[in-house]
Amino acid sequence: MTSDDAEPTVPTPSADPTRILPAESPAASQTPAAPPSSTAPLPSPGVDAAYRQSNGPTTNQRSVTQRSFGRPQQQEPSFRPVYPGQAWPTQRPAYQPSYTPPPPPDWHNQQARAYTPDPPQKGNRIIAIAAAVALIIGIIAGAGAAATVVAIDNNNNPVAEQPSPPVGTGADPKIRSGSVSAVASTLLPSVVQLKVEGSDNTNATGSGFVIDNAGHILTNNHVVASAAQGGSIQVLSEKGKTLTARLVGRSPVYDLAVVQVTGLDAPSVQFGRSDLAIVGQDVVAIGSPLGLAGTVTSGIISAKNRPVTTGDEASGETSFISALQTDAAINPGNSGGPLVDMNARVIGVNSAIATVRGSSEQSGNIGLGFAIPIDQARRTAQQLIATGKASYPVIGAQVDMQFEGGARVSRVEPASPALRAGLRVGDVITSINNVAVASAEELIVAIRTHQPGESVRLVYERGGRARSVTVTLGQQTG
Repeated sequence: MTSDDAEPTVPTPSADPTRILPAESPAASQTPAAPPSSTAPLPSPGVDAAYRQSNGPTTNQRSVTQRSFGRPQQQEPSFRPVYPGQAWPTQRPAYQPSYTPPPPPDWHNQQARAYTPDPPQKGNRIIAIAAAVALIIGIIAGAGAAATVVAIDNNNNPVAEQPSPPVGTGADPKIRSGSVSAVASTLLPSVVQLKVEGSDNTNATGSGFVIDNAGHILTNNHVVASAAQGGSIQVLSEKGKTLTARLVGRSPVYDLAVVQVTGLDAPSVQFGRSDLAIVGQDVVAIGSPLGLAGTVTSGIISAKNRPVTTGDEASGETSFISALQTDAAINPGNSGGPLVDMNARVIGVNSAIATVRGSSEQSGNIGLGFAIPIDQARRTAQQLIATGKASYPVIGAQVDMQFEGGARVSRVEPASPALRAGLRVGDVITSINNVAVASAEELIVAIRTHQPGESVRLVYERGGRARSVTVTLGQQTG
């Protein structure tokens, strides 16, 4: 077998690793070193002298290498830890079990508990809590405040309870702004009860409210009408004081009147705007229904511009109102009282309630009450205070109260606005300022929402043909 077929070997170094053969002995230089006997000691680990060559000029330099092929050396099997965290193998027992139980599920918790410090003593914890409480109380109290002592000992004594503030004895009650109670507390001092005795021994009871600092009270005309020709008007204030009032003026057309009381200790109301009222908004009615002074009811605005006729047709004092309809409970005695919004501003004067057809007696509340819009009532009250009378607009024509499907003209007054506009008897007015008119009441109510001197546009039918005309409203007193 040739040397190329033999397994590659590495020569074993001689016993004297530092020996160098002489240069002049060629035979010695070409003869390889004899292999050591089997009894020769093995070289100590880490000694590489057999692989170093002399750097002298006479040394036969030769490198010893190992080829990259052949059988690999026997390797130890890789180390596998038996339990988590094992860094090195332990001595294997004679019997190696085939199943190694896993560590306990709370192994990490056991390790964590091993490094958890002992809890502080209970007494120290209570002292710390007491110190924190005292610090918070000191911050809240501030400099100059009364000191508060909290006593806590090691016997688990409870903290001394602080006295609670008194309830219900404050200067002002806890009333939510915009609530019915807030509106009532604001308006009740301004609402009064009226008791009227006529010269013919007729009696009437109603309500009113203070409108200025001079003691003027606004109410309904039908409440004080029996005292117009003599009689007395008594005013009962919210504080229970009874005073005598005088009649300043009244307007049967608008069913409004003003009386005045000297020495009345009551605040005046705040006026709102009825034209800004919307259907569905909350309202409160205040008055003296059935003689029960200071009664408060609540509801909503059910409708606007509702044509309502009130008064006594026999006496000729009939009122036509473009009313605010409300479902707030209104009963006899509420007349003349205020209808207010949730900001305690008066938007109407309660004047009438609906009755069931065919009923001969006056009924109570059925959820249909009507109030004069405050925009009109305020203008009328100013006129009554200034002159004792109030004016209202007219077109100078009479209409048929029984006709339906419009307002049919039954009479045209001489030198009236209607005559100057060209209206004739038999013309049927169907709209005013683009608002449909279905009856004579609706036309009268619509006209009285304006003021004398204003111009309105009327659409009417004559001989089956529609026409239109502009009329400047005249003026009458009543």
